[in-house]
Amino acid sequence: MSQQPEYQDWQQILDLIKHSSETGQHEVLLTMLLTPDEREALVARVNICRELLKGDLSQRQISQLLGVGVATITRGSNELKSKSTQEKQVISDLLDAQER
Repeated sequence: MSQQPEYQDWQQILDLIKHSSETGQHEVLLTMLLTPDEREALVARVNICRELLKGDLSQRQISQLLGVGVATITRGSNELKSKSTQEKQVISDLLDAQER
């Protein structure tokens, strides 16, 4: 009998995170799932997206501001380019909501 892992796709992980947020357990879940380096990389990725969406700085300036390599900024930029205008607006609105 072949065993399968319980979590097999991204949507299941998103559902797990959503459920943990609804029950107030998201901090413990994400802290357990992500290493300190991964959490730091996630903070950098959020800041990269924010700066790219604002559009005020060049990739090189963002790299210097955040202390990450230009290649990291380029990967974030390429990911954003794959998103629709509507998706970019949703992301921008989510990131803006945290500033209020």
